[in-house]
Amino acid sequence: MNLNLTESEQQFRGQLRAWLEANIPDEWRGADNEGFGSSQERFELLRGWQKKMYEAGWIGIHWPKEYGGRGATLFEQTIFIEEMARARAPQLINVLGLSLLGPTLIAFGTEAQKKRFLQNILSADEIWCQGYSEPNAGSDLASLRTEAVLDGDHFIVNGQKTWTSYGHHADWCFGVVRTDPEAAKHKGLTYMLIDMRSPGVSVRPLKQMTGDSEFNEVFFQNVQVPVDNVVGKVNGGWEIAIATLMFERGTLGASLQIAFRRQIERLIDISKTTKRNGKPASEDPIVRQKLAQIYSEIEIFRLNQMRTVTRMAKSGVPGPEGSIQKIFWSEMNQRLQQVAMELLGPFGQLTRESDYAIDHGQWGHGYLRSRGNTIEAGTSEIQRNIIGHFVLGLPKSY
Repeated sequence: MNLNLTESEQQFRGQLRAWLEANIPDEWRGADNEGFGSSQERFELLRGWQKKMYEAGWIGIHWPKEYGGRGATLFEQTIFIEEMARARAPQLINVLGLSLLGPTLIAFGTEAQKKRFLQNILSADEIWCQGYSEPNAGSDLASLRTEAVLDGDHFIVNGQKTWTSYGHHADWCFGVVRTDPEAAKHKGLTYMLIDMRSPGVSVRPLKQMTGDSEFNEVFFQNVQVPVDNVVGKVNGGWEIAIATLMFERGTLGASLQIAFRRQIERLIDISKTTKRNGKPASEDPIVRQKLAQIYSEIEIFRLNQMRTVTRMAKSGVPGPEGSIQKIFWSEMNQRLQQVAMELLGPFGQLTRESDYAIDHGQWGHGYLRSRGNTIEAGTSEIQRNIIGHFVLGLPKSY
């Protein structure tokens, strides 16, 4: 793992830092920006922010230039993430397109697919969702039942997906469907790109305990999908699906550094103004230890991400070690949110509707939302099985 920056990488950091300082939206600045606006207002702000960054050449840092990227190195992509975290910049809204589908298309897509979709992913002109999980096919993804039947130059898709993040905002869905019901369950799957505006697609938001509906049920009823929208080979979708999951586990965590760094710095600020036994909580040795522990874990997370980037720079794809990162960040965030609740006390439970809520109630929301971290993107149990078998060489767990 190389942590030394070249002269050009140092210049890149300086240019990006200056641009962010001059361009972060005024309404986002300030310690409580996580609570900005309604869900729809935040979505529109973040979509506009990503488009602005794209137009300035700051999105798709390591994507090929011919598809709208910058053609830079993976290490410059890491610098980008670090500087976004340092500036407490808004997140990028098209995260599933940027972190999952984009790298998958670059590796496995046709030239026509790359030219059609990649640039619109970068600009956020087309928002993407992921059509993997189904009722009774979550951790055991290969048990999925959504079927696609070939009819001329189209597939006819029928079935249901669930836990579909951004489904209510998405223009497109990358998903896995069953195209050969007679084949072994891993062998009869196909990876395809589905237009969410197609006739027969319906979306039903699912209410979470946070009060949000950020993920959805998606239903397909006789939806036509062109054969040209298949990524890879028909009935060869399992390999593509696994590659996407590896990109998710290996790279998605990198973007989370922005949120984690912003949150721990905010908690440190809050500890200086919150009283504990008549003194600032920052002077309480137990509070200091817990904050220091989380801060250290975020730094460990960052360095492990550098290791993942080093591997990707050599091989082109992340390895199963990405499962280590997935377990680490999901469980770390639950610990971070627990520390926040302990620090804020009863005020941490107040929602944005209360005049006394701290940071628009983002901490209570974050605590509740973090419960899903060890389930989404592959449960911790599944990740430990992957690590045991593919990293440590242990026998499979059945």
